[in-house]
Amino acid sequence: MEFLSSLKREQKEAIGLLQIGTFLEYFDLLLYVHMAVLLNELFFPKTDPHTAALLSGFAFCTTYILRPFGALIFGYIGDNIGRKTTVIITTMMMSMSCVIMANLPTYAEIGITATWVVTICRMVQGMSSMGEIMGAEIYITEMTKPPVQYPLVASIGVASCVGATAALGVASLVTIIEFNWRIAFWIGACIAVIGSVARTRLRETPEFVDMKRKIQKDIYEKSLAGSIPETKTNAISQYIARRKQEKINKKTLSACFLIQCGWPLSFYLAYMYFNPLLKTWCGYSVNDIIIHNFFLSIVILTSETIWAKLSYRIYPLKILKERLKAFSFLIILLPFILLYNLNHYQIFALQSFLLIVCLYSGTGDAIMIKALPVFKRFTTTSFMYALSRALVYIITSLGLVYITESMGHYGIWIVALPICIGFLWGVNYFEKLENKKQTQVYTPHSTNHSELKLAG
Repeated sequence: MEFLSSLKREQKEAIGLLQIGTFLEYFDLLLYVHMAVLLNELFFPKTDPHTAALLSGFAFCTTYILRPFGALIFGYIGDNIGRKTTVIITTMMMSMSCVIMANLPTYAEIGITATWVVTICRMVQGMSSMGEIMGAEIYITEMTKPPVQYPLVASIGVASCVGATAALGVASLVTIIEFNWRIAFWIGACIAVIGSVARTRLRETPEFVDMKRKIQKDIYEKSLAGSIPETKTNAISQYIARRKQEKINKKTLSACFLIQCGWPLSFYLAYMYFNPLLKTWCGYSVNDIIIHNFFLSIVILTSETIWAKLSYRIYPLKILKERLKAFSFLIILLPFILLYNLNHYQIFALQSFLLIVCLYSGTGDAIMIKALPVFKRFTTTSFMYALSRALVYIITSLGLVYITESMGHYGIWIVALPICIGFLWGVNYFEKLENKKQTQVYTPHSTNHSELKLAG
């Protein structure tokens, strides 16, 4: 690719390690999610259809419900110790949870204990994935410059799509040739360990190291001038704490959160919402749904790869706006389309379009990350990312069960349209920030992507 030629060998190696690690992490994370229709029957008690839908929603949410806590924990490690340490720890956590699930007896064997253990493992996986993807994106943001920065940061999202596709591929093997699902989790655990070891080769990001050096230099200069007594280490600690207490604009936080809410909505509607319809209208079995979703994962992998490449040529926020227009239009039409019993080809086409134009922030993540102070960056971006997933997945997977019972498919509007409006506000906010920044750095009119390319 053209933009890779501008990178040093060390940068290419770091990006490759981060992409591989993210692939492994999301392979492990989504292995259960995409086999949930099969594994929930093994680890959860059998109930009536309504309760089963709630239990399925609960199992889905447990992956995300503790992510905000994981964001705070790994955000602290990432902002105070370093980005490298965080991505190594999270990969090891994912590996351990996979080992446990690979050996866990089913509900028929040990009863409700199986349900609780698998739920806890899903929570651990959700927490570890939190430090993973944001750590990788921040790492690349801090070691590259626009415009090459945009597709490279977006490539982490593409790597997560590769992991999801691989997970669905394995899930398909489980259903087609009765491949042992436990072996799949063992494979996931092994490759996570390999990823952790490989990541020890990473170096800390230049921007993070530079900021730490500046603080140390300031402490030294102020100690010489008598501003900080050399003998009082407590005073030095307080000074470092004050330097790290960089203010974060509340509007910036809100914009980050609202943009991040787009993906969980898109994912749930494209994958989970249609599962009951495929069973009812098309007579799909659990095996059929997994294979169907595997082909969908190829669609989103292809589309996100194309969007990432386009972000080198087209300004990322413009891409997000165009996708939002198409997604919103489809959401408005969706309840009317679903009044008809669609065949599986029509449902696949509908799901594919939802995924192609989904509200995924990948191409714009670098812009959001750069808008935050370095020593608050990991914690803030991770927490907004995690909080958006936790809240929106709960609202969609549990809330829509009740909303659609009373309102039918029109209930989609109650959840989706406010998120679309919030997404638009967030993109407009960052667009204004970028225009203001470009006005200060270049000329009053230098707001196009080609000038950013020259600057990078």
